[in-house]
Amino acid sequence: MNSSLKLPLSLIAFAAISASTGCTNLLPNKNAFEQSASAEPKQISQVEAPRLSNPSAPDYVADIVAQVGPAVVRIDSSRAVEQPLNNPDFGSLFGQGRQEQEQPQRVQRGTGSGFITSSDGRIFTNAHVVAGADTVSVVLKDGRRFKGEVVGSDETTDVAVIKIDATGLPTVKLGDSDRLLPGQAAIAIGNPLGLDNTVTQGIISATGRSGADFGGSSRVNFIQTDTAINPGNSGGPLINSKGEVIGMNTAIIQGASGIGFAVPIATAQRVADQLVTSGKVDHPYLGIQMAELTPELREQINRREGNVRVEQDQGVIVLAVQPNSPAAQGELKAGDVIETINGAAVQASKQVQQQVESTKIGDPLQLTVKRNGQSVNLTVKPAPMPQQNG
Repeated sequence: MNSSLKLPLSLIAFAAISASTGCTNLLPNKNAFEQSASAEPKQISQVEAPRLSNPSAPDYVADIVAQVGPAVVRIDSSRAVEQPLNNPDFGSLFGQGRQEQEQPQRVQRGTGSGFITSSDGRIFTNAHVVAGADTVSVVLKDGRRFKGEVVGSDETTDVAVIKIDATGLPTVKLGDSDRLLPGQAAIAIGNPLGLDNTVTQGIISATGRSGADFGGSSRVNFIQTDTAINPGNSGGPLINSKGEVIGMNTAIIQGASGIGFAVPIATAQRVADQLVTSGKVDHPYLGIQMAELTPELREQINRREGNVRVEQDQGVIVLAVQPNSPAAQGELKAGDVIETINGAAVQASKQVQQQVESTKIGDPLQLTVKRNGQSVNLTVKPAPMPQQNG
């Protein structure tokens, strides 16, 4: 039986650990197959900010573009879709239910960006750039065009890997996205709105930005940047002042200015390695729904009939436990307030999500929860997230 707390949705900010979606359907301008538009695009310890390779050079951005630009590619994708037959006379002319009558088709095309990570033709891009594509072609800066094979794609993180048959290609250098600080320089290269090899410059606006903050995947700690990103930049590199790729541009918020998001390169690399190895990515999950406590939510819970009593006004409360899930097997219960995971204090839902995502499947997570005023220690082993239907 599914264990859950019945509460008004207006008081609950759900963070579903039993399922997760990518950003493509949640952010505007993310359709790789728009007819006339291109595909769009921790708390950390104090560290020394990386310095410019030559801070006295006024054209250091141009130097970086000359170094990285040849490894940035345009990705053209297309697919055939059925064209609805809107002729009201169709039934009377040809008879109702003529299944043998072929539906006319039209071709939808999209354009995105990517970057070469190996000299033998491995390319990183966004999953939504190649989603549903019948054909993928890769165009290099020097004009060469190659047929692209989609090695694998992960909608949850919006990362995909493409392979082309070539050798001796220019490649990017991958940087350290775990040590970024707000205010550091950021450069984007891509193909926005069909304008090939466009360069924009800005800064890192924030790090560790959960997709839940703007309608994306809560399983990714996005980089926020004010570097101009437009449809067609999707999958292109975000580059630091050393000429290293620190992120993959992936999303914008429609109507906003100077707010773009990139998947950290550490995440993209981890996902890409799994895609190359197995063609898919297994994301760990617990099987719970949760919310961040507020005085109002606590009052709602305590007014309900039942055995659950919540004493604190802050923290992350379990609202529901999926039957036969890792959480159920670990004896988590609706009404538990998660206090720590592996000894680290928990205050927000995204902290729980991020802890789960960074854990290997099958590795134990040590949880301390408050249950009816008593502290309880539990061990939960994340399992692969079930495939969603539809």
